[in-house]
Amino acid sequence: MGFERPWLAHYPAGVPAEIDVDEYPSIVSVLENAIDKYRDRPAFANLGRVLTYAEVDRLSAQFAAYLLGELKLKKGDRVAIMMPNCLQYPIATFGILRAGLTVVNTNPMYTARELKHQLADSGASAILVLDNFGHTVQEVLADTQVKQVITTGLGDMLAMPKGAIVNFVLKYVKKMVPDYNIPGAIRFKDALTLGQMRKLPEIEITPDDIAFLQYTGGTTGVAKGAMLTHRNLVANMQQAAAWIGTNVKYGEEIIITALPLYHIFALTANGLVFMKFGGLNYMITNPRDMHGFVKELKKVPFTAITGVNTLFNGLLNTPGFDQIDFSKLHLTLGGGMAVQRSVAERWKQVTGTTLVEAYGLTETSPAACINPMDLADYNGAIGLPIPSTDACLKDEAGNAMTQIGDVGELCIKGPQVMKGYWRRPEETANVIDADGWLHTGDMARMDEKGFFYIVDRKKDMILVSGFNVYPNEVEDVIAMMPGVLEVAAVGVADEKSGEAVKVVIVKKDPSLTAEQVKAHAREHLTGYKHPRFVEFRTELPKTNVGKILRRELRDAPAGN
Repeated sequence: MGFERPWLAHYPAGVPAEIDVDEYPSIVSVLENAIDKYRDRPAFANLGRVLTYAEVDRLSAQFAAYLLGELKLKKGDRVAIMMPNCLQYPIATFGILRAGLTVVNTNPMYTARELKHQLADSGASAILVLDNFGHTVQEVLADTQVKQVITTGLGDMLAMPKGAIVNFVLKYVKKMVPDYNIPGAIRFKDALTLGQMRKLPEIEITPDDIAFLQYTGGTTGVAKGAMLTHRNLVANMQQAAAWIGTNVKYGEEIIITALPLYHIFALTANGLVFMKFGGLNYMITNPRDMHGFVKELKKVPFTAITGVNTLFNGLLNTPGFDQIDFSKLHLTLGGGMAVQRSVAERWKQVTGTTLVEAYGLTETSPAACINPMDLADYNGAIGLPIPSTDACLKDEAGNAMTQIGDVGELCIKGPQVMKGYWRRPEETANVIDADGWLHTGDMARMDEKGFFYIVDRKKDMILVSGFNVYPNEVEDVIAMMPGVLEVAAVGVADEKSGEAVKVVIVKKDPSLTAEQVKAHAREHLTGYKHPRFVEFRTELPKTNVGKILRRELRDAPAGN
């Protein structure tokens, strides 16, 4: 490689080049350390109830004892969790890990087909499911190896009578809990009671044990389980903590956790990093209810928030958001998808805090690059490779590209890179090369300071008459229009040019026309990047964490 880690010279003050991967042998030791230091501090809050670190300790130990003592699960067995952000989530997750088992995070919005694949593929022995999604589990149970279903209601961990009221309203008023019948299922609270009667044995957990099977790649065919070890997650926690910890007040941080904890971004950045800081994860169960979300934000003097571009954009467009007290907020981290300049600039304007963009993948636990925390303004980069992380760009033949400004596939190496895909050695070999570089599938360039810029997904690139068009660029330009709420750009087949650019827009201003969009594009984009087709929709298809599904838009017939 012609250059050696130029980014180190541009690290923020106080951030080390390397982290100590061996400070904690497992996530469990991180938890135990936090419990020792912050016993009586709040750890998780949701729907008006707060759990202290001591309560997380007690309840997760009960769940661990239940899994080992009652269910007789053995080290390395998989346990699935299917629920949104609620207090049961951290209790169950830490309980499963303390028992030496592996967590299979399952998206509660899964269809029966997707759930069946994941349960069968992971070979999960047990699943903990929120009542709202019990009917989906019931449908697929016979086709899986699941021996025990544990069920719970959203209100189950809340104080009486509030908990009972929450459960009643969800089922009978809002009709959000379809009937289901799973013979032999046990309630979560009963499992905790059974666990309380048993002693939790000493379990040896090694850094190489698999902590999570984190399913990914559902947009490219069948979802694969990334094997994330205790070492992977501890390393990434150490990396992110070193990066953002320079202005953190230990034991005093309050982070808004609106992205689901079953998503790798929130799991590591919120769940683990802020546990190390002795912080409070303030969990939002349904961030799609933007008005309710803003109401929650008004109640809590939060210091940090993570999210994806669509979440920040949604908040900025919700009445009342600009009246929140942001005086304590010092950290806003955006990831999961590209942050748009217009959103970042408005965020700074409204909150006074820079929206710092980070980049990662499920396969890197997830963080690989983060922008400096002292960034004055949005810079369009995904940041610098974090401590103990190497990054390079490779061409189609797998050779490292050494010229500043060259565009190649971004490749990552570091202790946070997954062990591989669960039971898919050939898929693993496709993404991790012989030298240990993980190929991200993202096209990027690097500047002379070592900042990386994503130009696009390899597979999302649009080829117009032999010219590469990167959807992010087109989307950024269109998003500048005041009449546009959301936009996605995709390539559609075209006889003359191979592919043509199509933009799909959700309007903010009902009077916005396709012609105005095209005129704006002509002003800001070179000819071959102009959208030939403009389609208006009331909403864009998204994953449940708010990533826009370009593939679905690409497969739709071109119009206009």
